[in-house]
Formats: sequence, C-alpha cells, structure tokens
Amino acid sequence: MAIAAATVIVPLGILFFISGLFVNLIQAVCFVLIRPLSKKTYRKINRVVAELLWLQLVWLVDWWAGVKINVFADNESFSLMGKEHALLLPNHRSDIDWLVGWVLAQRSGCLGSSIAVMKKSSKFLPVIGWSMWFSEYLFLERSWAKDENTIKAGLQRLRDYPQPFWLALFVEGTRFTQAKLVAAQEYATSQGLPIPRNVLIPRTKGFVSAVSHMRSFVPAIYDITVAIPKSSPSPTMLRLFKGQSSVDKLLDKHIAEDTFSDQPLQDIGRPAKPLLVVCSWACIVGYGALKFLQQSSLLSSWRGIALSAFILAIVTFLMQILILFTQSERSTPAKVAAGKPRMTGRVQQQ
Repeated sequence: MAIAAATVIVPLGILFFISGLFVNLIQAVCFVLIRPLSKKTYRKINRVVAELLWLQLVWLVDWWAGVKINVFADNESFSLMGKEHALLLPNHRSDIDWLVGWVLAQRSGCLGSSIAVMKKSSKFLPVIGWSMWFSEYLFLERSWAKDENTIKAGLQRLRDYPQPFWLALFVEGTRFTQAKLVAAQEYATSQGLPIPRNVLIPRTKGFVSAVSHMRSFVPAIYDITVAIPKSSPSPTMLRLFKGQSSVDKLLDKHIAEDTFSDQPLQDIGRPAKPLLVVCSWACIVGYGALKFLQQSSLLSSWRGIALSAFILAIVTFLMQILILFTQSERSTPAKVAAGKPRMTGRVQQQ
C-alpha cells in the first residue's frame, strides 16, 4: 500500500473498524439474547444495526469517490424494487459488484435485509464478514456435495423473513477476468455450449436449487447486468478509498453503444443518509478517542507511542486484507458445470 494512499485509508479504516466492532457487539448481544426469544424481532433490530456499518461503504461510493451509478430498468420493476422479496442474478464484472448492489438496495430501502451467497472465507473477514454472518448471509465451500444442504437450509430460513429482502446469487461463481473468460470459452467449445463473450459460464445447480426452494414465497427474479463504460476505469476498493471516481452502468450492446437504449434510465439520486451516518460515527469515535487520550496520556510515553503505532499497523494490515480480498485477480475460479440455463427477470441494471 503506497504511503499517499495509506494516509487516506488508515483514518477511514480506523473509523470503519472501531464503529464496526461496536456494531458487531450489538449484533452478538441481540443474537444471544433476543433471537432465541423472537427471530422476527432480532431480524428487525439487526436490519437497522447492520445498516449503521454498511452505510459507511455506501458513503464511500456515493460521497467519497463520487462513483456514478446509472440504473436502466422498466418503470414497473423499478417501482417494485425494495417492496417485494427478490432473487437477484447479477454478473460479476468488477471487484465491487457487491457494493454496487448495496447502493441499489439502499436506494430501494432494503439494505439491511439484503443477503448474498458468498464463499465461506468471506465470513472470517473482520467486522464486515462478521456482520454478514449475523445478517444470515449464505456461505458456501464451492463443493455441491457440501453446499447442497447449506443452501437448502439457508433458503428455508428466509421463508418467514419479516421485511422484503434481496438475495443475490452470482451464478458465474467467481469474478470475471480475461483469463477466466478464455478458460470458459475453451470449456464451452469442448462441451458444445454457446461460446461466451462477456460473461463466464453460469453454475446452474445453485440457481435451480434457489428457484425450487423459494418459488412459493419469492415473487420476482431480477436479471441484473453490471457494466463499466469503455472510457471509465474498472472500479476497485483501492480506487474508492483513494476517492477516484468511475461510472458503473454489457454487454455486447453496451460495449458497442455505451448504453442500454431498450430500457429507460432511472433516477436513483444520492441520498444524504450515508453522509449523516458517517459524520455521526466520526463525531462519536473522534470524541471518544480524544477523551481516551486525555485520560490515559497514551502519547506521553514511549510505551504508549509504540502501542499506538502497533494499532495503526494492525488497521493498515486489516485494510490491506479487505482490499486484496476484493481483487478479481486473486479470486479463485469456480469449477464449471455443464448446462444451458434459461434466465428470466424483471430488471436490468447497469
């Protein structure tokens, strides 16, 4: 991590991890004390608490980096977003597709009840992974023999979810890279499948299982396409922390014309709520740190200075892990299963 980037990332990281640990503590207490008595009440509380953490990352996109997200969707579907249970099927084009999904969920009023199917290692990420676990994300090992029962049980738990929720399933199973595309094209050729140009071959078992277990209580499937214009660099977590903007809006049509002209452009605005949450956390954490330094005289001794330096090093290390974890070049390719899925849906978002 470059020195210039660290001067920005470390303060943001301190704010994120201190506030996040506080959020995790509240989630843990509610999980132990409230969930055994009323799962419905626990979910309602957790939805609000989780947003206090996740809105910081929405602020990072909206206000810090100024990423512009254009949403193209038919008017009927757009009006129902956040008002109904939905299974989301996005492509996995960039390192922050999940964060783009959080921005859309926040605009639709269901950020705290947004759920995703993710690889098992994600739940071990400090703060953010723990918050996902408390929020009932589904964590898989990418082995159908091990994951079949996990998916079934996780989906059945959602049957009595008290608020409209979104469940995101990345059917490609891994983030898109050119190397993975070449491998997918070679596999498609060997199996007599259509040759993909802009996406990877989807893994169908998870999708079929999700539909079969959720069709009785989930009325909608959103077929989502995430794309980055040719003139815009691909967004990454590191670019966001540096405050560098991008435009998230493919695939054949978008590559050729830089737009989705068959769907109207919807106005999603830039609400002030994420900014207010971050400012509130900054005031609380800043005041607490100031009072602690005044009472402890931490920086008045070499031991205190060394401890402070150690804490900064830990935060820097954790932020590095978070950034590296999101990089597509470091993601593990999923094994491809043969199949020709038919996907339908209401919404196409860019």
